[in-house]
Amino acid sequence: MLNIFIIWMSIVMQDEPREYVMASGDSTITLKRYVMCIYSTGPKRDQPEEVAERIQREHLAYQDSLHKEGIILVAGPFGGAGSKRGIVIYDVGVPSDAAPYVTNDPAVKAGRLEYELIEWWTKKGSVID
Repeated sequence: MLNIFIIWMSIVMQDEPREYVMASGDSTITLKRYVMCIYSTGPKRDQPEEVAERIQREHLAYQDSLHKEGIILVAGPFGGAGSKRGIVIYDVGVPSDAAPYVTNDPAVKAGRLEYELIEWWTKKGSVID
């Protein structure tokens, strides 16, 4: 019975609207769901320097192409030397819609990066300068 409930909930959650209107007094705010990708250091970081540089160029070119298509809204590396490497915000509603873009990233394919996909809500029309 628990398995049926879990399956039903996963189906219902996929049909959840991508936008949500919140009214409070005289204010109305529309929230929109996006997918945040958090990149972490991957298990394969032992490539020769020239190979690692090529993979990085391909990674950046790939992300730039997705940005030009409107799939990526914003992306960039984290500062510092920790295992968390960067963030990407995808203009899609659920992680399963972002997964094909992430798994085709040259740095992910090469094992230099791993990732976690998280649903993220923010005010519709928010822009980072």
